[in-house]
Amino acid sequence: MTAAAQPRLSYGEAIRHAFEYLLENYPSVFAIGQGLWSPWYVGNTMLELEKRFGRNRVIDTPVSEAACTGAAIGASLFGYRPVIVHPRMDFMILAADQIVNQAAKWCHMLGGQASPAVTIRSIVNRGGEQGAQHSQALHSWFAHIPGLRVVMPATATDARDLLVAATLSDDPVVYIDDRWLYDWEEDATPLQEIELRDVRSRVLCSGSDITLVAASYSVRQCIEAAEILTGDGIEAEVIDLRVVNPLDMVCTIDSVKKTGRLIAVDGGWSTCGLAGEVIARVSEKLYPREWKAPPARITLPDAPAPSSRALERLYFTKTSDITSVVKRLLSHQ
Repeated sequence: MTAAAQPRLSYGEAIRHAFEYLLENYPSVFAIGQGLWSPWYVGNTMLELEKRFGRNRVIDTPVSEAACTGAAIGASLFGYRPVIVHPRMDFMILAADQIVNQAAKWCHMLGGQASPAVTIRSIVNRGGEQGAQHSQALHSWFAHIPGLRVVMPATATDARDLLVAATLSDDPVVYIDDRWLYDWEEDATPLQEIELRDVRSRVLCSGSDITLVAASYSVRQCIEAAEILTGDGIEAEVIDLRVVNPLDMVCTIDSVKKTGRLIAVDGGWSTCGLAGEVIARVSEKLYPREWKAPPARITLPDAPAPSSRALERLYFTKTSDITSVVKRLLSHQ
């Protein structure tokens, strides 16, 4: 007899499993947002949940980001644990006041006596000739705000377990998932309830030549680059940040002390971005003599996303961009 194949779990399926678990086990949890009854809006991540749990707990709203976000934050102050879903991060900006001036501030303004336990799920959509208003990853904006936890899972397991952790956290959390990850699979593991405050960055691939640091979809590209580089005898260490506010840098700093080289890869822009923050924090902790080459960052060009497929191929970061920069840094003496 042959052993049974290890079941696989995709990133998109993992998010749905998290919603199933939360809605089944926690009566205070509900989901609210646009297009929650439509796979066109949210892929397979919430498929038919309204049929299983009812439309009073999976609530499809009119198109008003500000109204539904405000309603979710208000409900969270009365003991509920809502997950407000924004199918496109670009239009979550319309709810910036509710997120930045209200949710992020209540705990501090009320001396810790109340805190909105709300999860703001924001989906990054890119490619497909969608253009500049439908292609933005704005995680650096929200990671800049004290009072908001910002989660960016890269793996299927984290997509599931960190959504559960975010929803059960007493703090407001921006949970960001990326459509380009929805088909990425890994071996299925049992769901675990974890404390969001205990989540740290981690090493996904070990190596001694160079450190690659990223979050979300950029992690997938770094892993692909590391696999390609092994064919050239290059060992790249890949670190998944997982949470970008607060930003845990311990294993990144330890890694760069070992490799002496660092590339920060990010799906956003360079100016005031996540990649620059990673490099700055490592640079503050390492002496110049510990570097074998200057650190580098790989980000989007400083321009809005194009709506031409040919230009998209030039605009968005490719795995080959990472391998090229790795080889350049390794050639630095």
